[in-house]
Amino acid sequence: MDRRDCLSMGLGTLLSLPLALQAQAQTPTRTQPPELLDWRLQGQGQMRFFGLLIYDIRLWTRDKFEAAQLRSQWNSQPVALELEYARNLSGAEIAKRSLVEMRRQAEITEAQAKNWLTEMEAAFPDVKSGDRISGIHAPASSTDFYVNGRLQRRIADADFSRLFFGIWLSPQSSEQGLRSKLLDGLDGAR
Repeated sequence: MDRRDCLSMGLGTLLSLPLALQAQAQTPTRTQPPELLDWRLQGQGQMRFFGLLIYDIRLWTRDKFEAAQLRSQWNSQPVALELEYARNLSGAEIAKRSLVEMRRQAEITEAQAKNWLTEMEAAFPDVKSGDRISGIHAPASSTDFYVNGRLQRRIADADFSRLFFGIWLSPQSSEQGLRSKLLDGLDGAR
């Protein structure tokens, strides 16, 4: 191999590196968090804003579901959502944005909104790249929030739980493509 071949090969490697890194960044990991050890990975996707990766998200279920069944019954089943953040974000801003998205599904009184915002601000710390927040939906009961595997907060309010998980799972979700990736499953990758 002469010098020109080495340079060509080196340049090719350098040019392909960003594509390889981009492909790697677009593939969420499937590492099972400790709080979800007996759960099944149902679906996964990514939240992007103007092309920037905000977080990877995974939907976990206790039982195996067909997409149509889960689409119509997600709120009556124990489900968990795991968000792994790709950048630093304010916990207060996460809570505010969550409330905006919850209001897309139903009317929320000002008293409820104030209470739920306070609860979410206590549940969501400021996050940095690599931090994980998992929420476990107990139907008609509550939501448990875990931050990096540790229980952070339980919100014992069935309406809150339904509307919070509805941000991603309800037909009124502002992210229908992401909803489909979560609910439609992993193409037999279990």
